[in-house]
Amino acid sequence: QVQLVESGGGLVQAGGSLRLSCAASGRTFSTYAMGWFRQAPGKEREFVTAISWRGGTTYYEDSVKGRFTISRDNALNTVYLQMNSLKPEDTAVYYCAANLYGSSWRELTKDREYDYWGQGAQVIVSS
Repeated sequence: QVQLVESGGGLVQAGGSLRLSCAASGRTFSTYAMGWFRQAPGKEREFVTAISWRGGTTYYEDSVKGRFTISRDNALNTVYLQMNSLKPEDTAVYYCAANLYGSSWRELTKDREYDYWGQGAQVIVSS
């Protein structure tokens, strides 16, 4: 069992920055990969980024490459999403998710590969 709690969402102007945090509890945090997804109004949930259990490997969706950075602190049981150069199209509810049983990087872009989800953090980017 894993519990995930996001924080750090909010309203920001285009070009600004936000950092989301996702605090995990339950199973040992350093043993599983983590991902971030987002869902914009009227759209399906989409993959944003993922990070390996040690943090040595990351993977990004093309539209956020160079702007977003995923990281994790296994001592603090927390994964972060630093979002820079935000655009109005980044407006969405952002979810962190835990992949407990291991998947390929291609599979980690799919939400069905994740076993636990946070409640979501709203990010609104104004133009």
